[in-house]
Amino acid sequence: MIAPWEAGPTTDVRPASPRRWEGAETDVFSTPDALGAPMAPRWLDLLDEITRICSAHGRSDLGRGLGQRRAQLLDPQLRVLVLGAAKHGKSQLINALLNAPVCPVNDGVSSALTTVVQHAAAPSAVLVRQAPARAGAGDGRQPSETRSPVPLDRLVPRPGGPEPTPGPGERIYAEIGVPRSLLAAGIALIEAPAATFEAVDRPAPDTAATVADLAAFTRADTAVLVCEASTGLSRGTLALLSALTAGFSDVVVALTKTDIAVRWREVLRRSQRSLADAGIAARVIPVSAALRLRAAATGDPELNRESGFPELITALRATLASKGDRFARYTVTLVGRSVVQELAASLNQELATLTRGEDTDAMSRLRAAQRRGDELRRCTVRWQNALADEVADLLSDVEYELRDAARVMLRRVDGMLDEIDPARRWRDVDEWLNGALVDAAEETCTSLVDRVDALAERVSRQLTDDPDARSAVLWIAERLRRLPDRVTPIDRPAAERFTVSQRVFSGLRGSYGGVLMFGLVTSLAGQPLINPLSLGAGAVFGGKTIFDDGRSVRRRRQAVAKAAVQRHIDDVFLRLGKDVRDAVRHVQRTLRDQLATLTEELQESIVESARTAKQAADSEAAVREHRAQRIRRELMRLGGVYEQARELSAAAGSPAVPPGMPPGAPLAVRGGAMS
Repeated sequence: MIAPWEAGPTTDVRPASPRRWEGAETDVFSTPDALGAPMAPRWLDLLDEITRICSAHGRSDLGRGLGQRRAQLLDPQLRVLVLGAAKHGKSQLINALLNAPVCPVNDGVSSALTTVVQHAAAPSAVLVRQAPARAGAGDGRQPSETRSPVPLDRLVPRPGGPEPTPGPGERIYAEIGVPRSLLAAGIALIEAPAATFEAVDRPAPDTAATVADLAAFTRADTAVLVCEASTGLSRGTLALLSALTAGFSDVVVALTKTDIAVRWREVLRRSQRSLADAGIAARVIPVSAALRLRAAATGDPELNRESGFPELITALRATLASKGDRFARYTVTLVGRSVVQELAASLNQELATLTRGEDTDAMSRLRAAQRRGDELRRCTVRWQNALADEVADLLSDVEYELRDAARVMLRRVDGMLDEIDPARRWRDVDEWLNGALVDAAEETCTSLVDRVDALAERVSRQLTDDPDARSAVLWIAERLRRLPDRVTPIDRPAAERFTVSQRVFSGLRGSYGGVLMFGLVTSLAGQPLINPLSLGAGAVFGGKTIFDDGRSVRRRRQAVAKAAVQRHIDDVFLRLGKDVRDAVRHVQRTLRDQLATLTEELQESIVESARTAKQAADSEAAVREHRAQRIRRELMRLGGVYEQARELSAAAGSPAVPPGMPPGAPLAVRGGAMS
């Protein structure tokens, strides 16, 4: 008969390493149907359904994890992960469970290797090097392993002694086989390195990821968290337990070292309250490894019961016995909940993005086309107003400048004609006047060309920065440079002549009055009417009359010349003003036609762009709606799977729902999101 503290070998020899899942396992937990053929259990159907959903969603990583968990549940062996902080009695707990020194308990050194303790016919130790999977394998198989038998003392670190060092990307763990009935029953104990959880006194942000990685690496089914009875459960320990219970069922908290903790019962009650308040379904069992080992050495059953290990062993055996039924149901419920929630989170995020109506490329292009259309209408109004205002201002300035130039030129000509006799020096006036008119025309046209160029540029910029938009305007402005050629020379005015006969007649007329006037005066003095004095006076009066008549004729010639010059200047500036106004109007019409044509082209381009964008936006909206409907159907499908997991857990007995799974309404789509 085997002792209650599991001492002594058995004849049941189990494999030295866990089986790998190759995609087809024997259904050892199924029940036969009416024809005697084995039927897959309900939890296995649900697990396979969740795996197919993961494959349909392209989550091969989740599918591989589910495949590994499927293999573990179909394997009769129960792999128990034992973890905890350093110096909390984790190694001693395993040694006391097996009554064998399989794990090092040195005070100054602890092993950094993960250690798997399982049944073997004789004590043995194997060092396993797990190489990383080959790049591009993608078949879901485990990485390749190299197994090297080593002496047991090589696995126990000694101060200053070497430890196995992993290569790049390698992971190393040790497998120890010992002949014990607890192990032979199908339980394997896995000791996690204490360095993995050095900071259990405070919550770590990556606790869940660390637990998931360790569980995948060790292929553990459940866990035992070791915590010293003198410290109790810290916030970090509660966070670790929350992560453990999210992936494992039947998690046990072992309060160790109760033999030296005076208030361990108070710590036990406080720990149970903390777990209940946090909603963590974990069983707390107080144990003492020292009492267990002492009871094994002395054969004292009462001391063994006092150590608490029989309760721990009973819990592990109960979990092993229920692995094919209740344990598997709870495990599938936990795994299914986690996977469904992860898939639903990404689907809900995508659905929220689709229902929010975020800007797509087509919608952005459609809104951009609409903005360009609105801006084009505003630009059209601006360039039309600018063209009318610029042309009106230009014509007003040009007319004023032409009139001012004509007035200045007339004043200059009047001053010149007042100083000369047009009959004698008309050539000088003609040359100066023609030169002044040509210069004025050239200056006006040059200034007008620059103004027309600036006008076209300012107006064109209201619509476009393309310099080709005013090429024809520049060509029309170039025509203004030929306007000075249209300045014609002035015709010589008909000048009144002062002939010799006219001068003789004027002299006789003036001398007659002088002779008569002075002759009458001298006749009073007894002189004859014609005497030297009267003749002299007649000569003076005749010369003055000739001078006055000549000056009058000159003034009349100057007046005639001024009138002719004024008419000529008016004619020239009238033609020049007409040509300038015609050119400016032509520029206005040409620029208006060019900009109107460009506006129509831009409007057609914008309309076509808006039409294309609208079609693309409608197509994208239809695609988004179709995708949203598919997502809603997938969420409903995930909600159904979630509800099946709840029912599966409830069918296993109390508690009906695993910790962390929301009670009440099943997971479903509510208002476009998963509740």
